[in-house]
Amino acid sequence: MKNFALVFSLLVLTLAACNEKPKDGTGEIDFIDDELSTLINKDAKVETIAEGFEWSEGPVWIEKQQMLLFSDVPKNTIYKWTEAKGKEVYLTPSGYTASEQRGGETGSNGLTLSPEGKLLLCQHGDRRIAMMDAPLDAPKPNFIVLASDYGGKKFNSPNDLIARSNGDIFFTDPPYGLEQNMADPKKEIPFQGVYKVDKFGRVTLLIDSIARPNGIGLTPDEKTLIVANSDEQKKMWYAYDLGPKDSIVRSRIFFDASKEKGIGACDGFKIDKQGNMYASGPGGIWIFNKTGKVLGKIKINGVPASNCALTTDEKTLFITADPFVLRVKLR
Repeated sequence: MKNFALVFSLLVLTLAACNEKPKDGTGEIDFIDDELSTLINKDAKVETIAEGFEWSEGPVWIEKQQMLLFSDVPKNTIYKWTEAKGKEVYLTPSGYTASEQRGGETGSNGLTLSPEGKLLLCQHGDRRIAMMDAPLDAPKPNFIVLASDYGGKKFNSPNDLIARSNGDIFFTDPPYGLEQNMADPKKEIPFQGVYKVDKFGRVTLLIDSIARPNGIGLTPDEKTLIVANSDEQKKMWYAYDLGPKDSIVRSRIFFDASKEKGIGACDGFKIDKQGNMYASGPGGIWIFNKTGKVLGKIKINGVPASNCALTTDEKTLFITADPFVLRVKLR
């Protein structure tokens, strides 16, 4: 009887394992609305192009060099990926440059380009917004600090950013890069803010009411700011219309995913030239049109999607998802 019970138990475990979805970053595309077929071909596939990371984040496509840059946040490293050579270390350290040992999520997170083509970084460990002081094709860990505090109090850990055509940088500042998160004794600001820093280094607080501001983007006309809230209790994307001096003249919920099932929170996203949004959310990448209608989802198996990036021609989407970097050739 004991042997039978053992065999039966092993059989149950084997069957359960076979029924689990593979945690390999594979996925499928769910066409919820016919409008999605204008953005993605019906036969588009989700493919893994790189793996072996601890937590991939913050991807940005560099057209001139035909390379994707992305952060491995715990490893304090930026990687690059090219079709010819695959993944390579691009820059280290990327987000924490001090000599004192510390834990937590120390590396860079969100990456983007300035209007002049300079690499801009959210540096978790150094708790600041910085610009790499080196050419894109000859990277060095030399940084110019663009913003590190608000009212003399150090930021929590800038997470994601977007640059406006005039050089203004909008960014979010949740506590994820602090060693003890919200309970960290080094946390100096009592809220989690959304800020703007202009070309003169002036920092303006725009929003202080979001529990976990995360991904951030601007609509193509640069008149509306979209912010993701990665709070597990309020998985939402918010929209804020900008008025004179970037005052908030109208705020609203862009989409509420709080009741949705699936691994992952509302995280990084990108908005294309037509205003469609590709957004990390529960279960993978959510695709919205400019009115906030859900067109479809790129469902990812077993791991959360953290962010994504479009190529300049908007024909390819790259997705960072924990240990993987994925690619979808849209059309």
